[in-house]
Amino acid sequence: MNSHLAPPLWRQLQATAHVILSIRRGQSGTAALDAVAAPLRAGVQSLSFAVLRTLGRAQALRQLLAPKSPPAAADALLCTALALLCPSEDAPYDDFTLVNQAIEAAKKTPAIKPQAAFINACLRRFLRERSTLMAHTEHDVAARWNHPAWWIERLQKDWPDHWQALLAANNRQGPLTLRVNPRKVSRDAYLTQLQSAGIAAIPVGQFGVELSGSVVVQSLPGFSQGWVSVQDAAAQCAAPLLLSGLSQRGGLRVLDACAAPGGKTAHLLELADVSVLALDVDANRVARIHQNLERLQLAAQTQVGDAADVQSWWNGVPFDAILLDAPCSASGIVRRHPDIRWLRRPTDIAQLAATQSKLLKALWTVLAPGGRLLYCTCSVFKEEGEWQIQAFLASHSTAKWLPTPGHMMPGAVTPNRLFMDAPLGDHDGFFYALLEKEAA
Repeated sequence: MNSHLAPPLWRQLQATAHVILSIRRGQSGTAALDAVAAPLRAGVQSLSFAVLRTLGRAQALRQLLAPKSPPAAADALLCTALALLCPSEDAPYDDFTLVNQAIEAAKKTPAIKPQAAFINACLRRFLRERSTLMAHTEHDVAARWNHPAWWIERLQKDWPDHWQALLAANNRQGPLTLRVNPRKVSRDAYLTQLQSAGIAAIPVGQFGVELSGSVVVQSLPGFSQGWVSVQDAAAQCAAPLLLSGLSQRGGLRVLDACAAPGGKTAHLLELADVSVLALDVDANRVARIHQNLERLQLAAQTQVGDAADVQSWWNGVPFDAILLDAPCSASGIVRRHPDIRWLRRPTDIAQLAATQSKLLKALWTVLAPGGRLLYCTCSVFKEEGEWQIQAFLASHSTAKWLPTPGHMMPGAVTPNRLFMDAPLGDHDGFFYALLEKEAA
């Protein structure tokens, strides 16, 4: 290995601190990482995820070390270093290397250089008093669970018996799960392919394969030929749920209402010969649907449009089935996107729930009598799941809630399993409600 090609740690810490600063200013983690120079990106993503999973503790420690907040850029670097210094079984660097390189990053960042001595003093003090300072932060709920206090309170109300396990699951990394395309290869045959390639995996759900470690997706057997797609095991439930009871009909017209990037659209087409309209409000994201379907050698009609503004895109012919993967807080996929908990605000949930309600009501009008609508969110908050559907049923007498999983908890937290025949493994958090429209 040419070690001289590896970027120095101080540069990675500098870039990681900038990612944290960007997230604090409201930018998504994905966008912030996309802006990182390519040679640094993989290392910075790994460090950023580690920091975001420990940021609550780091912020509490910084408050103890320096009650008066330093300038934003300096605070981001200080909290980055403190997060990485918190005791961990898989700490990437030894303490003194990390501190020295953090100071180097401060000195070489013009906006932070004036605070380099201050950051040095804080970090050296932390090393001297670590056990005492860590003990102090145990009394801070956001530090202990590494989530905002409002988020923790909401989970305590929604899931009084499961909130701790939910938070713990959010702080673990989720597995890499694939969906096998049955039009190309059987799951058993694909598991054999993985074994031959030296990749350990287990079957999950009806179509899934959970890998025991991380790999470069493009290097997987048959990936470029469309044999598999990356999709969490819980998300893989959408297509079979919607098609259940409908798949025997010929010429089904299906709407995927918030379709980008197209994973669920593709799964529908892999499982049945249906006509799919994939709709999304964002033109750039619609382009991604095309790219994903092209790799899988599948075809759907795509359209840019706001699903809630039916008259702007609907041709007047009702749909037999509708998939509404509604915009939500993404509180069920925090372990894959650890920035989400720090980006969301308490007021976001009610606003998102209002959007979900608007979409449900609008799309119900384009569903054929006897047709089915599958409402799903990658959320564990009841306001975006169970309560949303209960409110919809109260005002729509033609809707019947069919047996569906309801809230599915991330990791091993599984209070609800209504229909699963095959174990789903270590999946993300989701909510599903399958609604049937009364026949005319």
